[in-house]
Amino acid sequence: MTRFFLAIYLRDLRLAMRRRVEALLPVAFFVVAASLFPLGVGPEPEMLRQIAPGVVWVCALLAAMLSVNQLYAADHADGSLEQLLLSGESAVVVAAAKACAHWTVSGAPLLAAAPLFGLLFGMQPDTLAALFVTLLLGTPVLSLLGGVGAALTLGLRSAGMLIVLIVLPLAIPALIFGTGAPGAVESGLSPSGHYSLLGALLIGCLLLAPPATAAALRISLE
Repeated sequence: MTRFFLAIYLRDLRLAMRRRVEALLPVAFFVVAASLFPLGVGPEPEMLRQIAPGVVWVCALLAAMLSVNQLYAADHADGSLEQLLLSGESAVVVAAAKACAHWTVSGAPLLAAAPLFGLLFGMQPDTLAALFVTLLLGTPVLSLLGGVGAALTLGLRSAGMLIVLIVLPLAIPALIFGTGAPGAVESGLSPSGHYSLLGALLIGCLLLAPPATAAALRISLE
């Protein structure tokens, strides 16, 4: 099972490297969108510090939605997905490996770029550290939930819009707790409660999202 997981994970990474434009699109969107906010709201440092966590998190969420549509679409189009599900291994492993690969390609670059934009918005080091921790806990949640949405809409027209309608309501708790922790630090409060809730949300998604994705894939391919 571990070998099968690694094989799918590494295969998706190699395919992403061959489609660099598609892989870099979420990061490019994140950079452009986050860079435009200081121009739109003005140069006041206090205002920029207040809106920075929300801006970074909303941009990260929308950037993740850009790439999740292709999570299973290409494999479904060329028949690879059916072969993976007929290999005799658990479909849960397929779902978990592809979600992990999606986070590596899309979520990890956002995680690396977000603190730079925190500095651009004038965030303090402790607030910036809180933002990084919330993104570390929250971006895998977006990939796992995105996998469920991509599996449910596999093969449908306007799948990208349907994924947004399915995933965005489920991702609201991660957005709330992710922006709440830096805000708590900025106010002089402890962010541990937000970390705990984000961690619980991540554990819940790790346990429930891959089986739900596997079930949705079987239904979509029937």
